[in-house]
Amino acid sequence: MIPFRNLAEARTPEGSRLSLHEHDGDYFIKLDGRQLMSSTSTTSELLLSHVACQHLAHEPNARVLIGGLGLGFSLKRVLQMVGQDALVQVAELVPEVVAWNRELLAPVNGKLLDDPRVEVIVGDVFALLRRGQPYDAILLDVDNGPTSFVQSKNRRIYNRRGLGVIMKALKPGGRVAFWSAEPEPAFREALTRAGFHAEEHPAKAHERAKRFAHMIFVGER
Repeated sequence: MIPFRNLAEARTPEGSRLSLHEHDGDYFIKLDGRQLMSSTSTTSELLLSHVACQHLAHEPNARVLIGGLGLGFSLKRVLQMVGQDALVQVAELVPEVVAWNRELLAPVNGKLLDDPRVEVIVGDVFALLRRGQPYDAILLDVDNGPTSFVQSKNRRIYNRRGLGVIMKALKPGGRVAFWSAEPEPAFREALTRAGFHAEEHPAKAHERAKRFAHMIFVGER
């Protein structure tokens, strides 16, 4: 039997235990013992990137902000979609996650962090949003969704004031995409009330899944 290896642990700012594991070439990140993400279930992360950046294929000097590095699959898809003159900023709250990607996860997507288009920022993505820098696309995969929070501070991203901050951080025609573990039908209405043209895209956890487990919300300025 192939062993399940525990590779590393870290603490989130609110004290939860984040751990990295490997089994038979697949990698998993857990939060307090519960699986948070894995290299075997990336379909929704790839869809998040696609719906946020599909308008940027021919956009010169595109600027993209990704909230949450994870295992790097969203970043990988973004880099496939934008040009060589783009800037892709990745905000990751837990510094150990960045280190894991560079070292322990190098065979997965870690080498993407060396792409000259990528700027990794260890810190809160909301602080970057409040600067009001103009982005063509913003991807937010920082928590379970608009109402279920691992980090309680993340609720400020989804409330009316937070959506206003995001609106100001987007260029005209820019898009913000939110990953959500569940459908959360009221959130599309919240995006509309905040002035966005809102869409929702059901997402499977992995390609072979028979049902749509997650939801990607998109707001266009």
